[in-house]
This record gives sequence, structure tokens and C-alpha cells, in this order.
Amino acid sequence: MEEVLKKGGDDRLAGKILACLFYEPSTRTRLSFESAMHRLGGDVLSAVGFQFSSLYKGETIEDTITVMNEYADIITMRHPEGGSADKAASVSEVPFINAGDGPRQHPTQALLDLYTIQKEKGSVDGTHITMVGDLLYGRTVHSLSFLLGLYDNMRFTFVSPKELKMSEKVTSFLTEKGINYTEVEDIEDGLDADVLYMTRVQKERFADQSEYERLKLKYVLTADMLKGKDCTIMHPLPRVGEIDTSVDALPNAAYFREAGNGVIVRMALLCMLLDAV
Repeated sequence: MEEVLKKGGDDRLAGKILACLFYEPSTRTRLSFESAMHRLGGDVLSAVGFQFSSLYKGETIEDTITVMNEYADIITMRHPEGGSADKAASVSEVPFINAGDGPRQHPTQALLDLYTIQKEKGSVDGTHITMVGDLLYGRTVHSLSFLLGLYDNMRFTFVSPKELKMSEKVTSFLTEKGINYTEVEDIEDGLDADVLYMTRVQKERFADQSEYERLKLKYVLTADMLKGKDCTIMHPLPRVGEIDTSVDALPNAAYFREAGNGVIVRMALLCMLLDAV
């Protein structure tokens, strides 16, 4: 797909339609899916915003997806409710892609993160990754942890305040796999990793906004902190202050390249699911 993109795309998905159903805010995920479909000659139907859909009127997810089966050849959906992707997939007769279901999973982000690690570091096996920030509600770190847990000799360092510690479903999975992980509260204890994966504290997951304000800038990464360090800096974006702009100029700041990899990976997924490889 990298070569296809370099040539300006092709028309292998001409005549196919992707339905992008995004009931929660998104920039990179939605637009990279749409870009991927257009690059391959396909078309896109978009529904953006809960209040502008029939879900706002009380329609069930299952009914929405059943109708979309009549309109599109493949569906991707983001929804604020955990488990919404399972509901959608259970009734969809066309390929369905989870683009984020509340605080649970974000599988396509995990795939593009995996691809980024492979490109930036040369391999995935044996990687020491430090994950920083909102590890309780952050669906990107959940999906990536499960995916990296399938590789050999992995090591994890989880950096967060005690209120946002990594979800037990992830730590239980790592324990079951016999994978080493450490939980700390000081970001300085995680800077010797191969990959430093920063995340934002997610305002939309907090009922108590004062608690959000207290925690949102607990960890801020600056260029000075990375002197003498060789870790690749990643972030699913958007950032809201947890990576200072001084980091952007560093050669190991990979988060914008990471975002670009989303188009390539999603092109590949669309082709695989529509039998157009």
C-alpha cells in the first residue's frame, strides 16, 4: 500500500462504498479511513455527530447497521458506548471495522502503531515500551497492549497516576502470558525504553471535571527530558499539552509519521476485507 500511495493510488475499490459512522469526535481516524477509500478509487458515505443521526431519535445501533448494509459495502464506526462494536458486528452482513468503542478498544490504531514500531525500530519482538498517561480509559493503550502481548520478549512500563492505572483486563492478560510489566508514577522511570507512548487524559471520560483538570497535565514531556535518550516518541493524538512542541523537532519524534501510517494500514485493511488485495 505504501507503493500504491506513492503512485497516487489506484482504482481497485472502484464501485465500492465505505460508510463512516462517527458518533464521537474524530479527526485522524475518520479522515484517514476516508482518504484510504478515496486513494483506492472507492466512495464514502459519512454520518458525523450523534445529534445528527437517528440514534439521537432513539434508533438502536443494530437497526442503524442493518440499514447501512443496504447502502454500503463496508462499515466503520466510532461510538461512545463500550460494547457498541459488538452490537454492530453481530448484525452486519458486510465487513465491519471498529473505529473505537468508548473506553474499550481501538484495534486499527493498534495496527498502525504496530506498523510504526516496525518501521521506526526495525522489529517488534523484544521491544520495551513505556505507556504514559490515561491508561485506565485510553482505548489505544488497551488495544496496543493486547497486540504487542502476542510478540516475543516484550517488556512494558506503565506510567500513570494511581487514579488512571492500566486496566486490570490488560495487566491480567500480561500476567497470563508471563510478560514483564512495571507500574510507576514518575515518567523519569520510563524514559530508557525503546518506545515512549504518550497519551492524553481524556476529558470525555470524566464526570467530575475538577478531577480531569487536576490530572490532565500531570505528565508533560519536553525535549530536555529526552537528552541522551534513544526512545521513539509516539502518541495516538490529539495532544493537549502532554508533549511540549519542543519535542517535535527531534528525529525520534514519530507521532506525525505515526498518523500518516494510518492511511497506509487502513488502505490495506479495506483491500483485505473487500477481497481486493
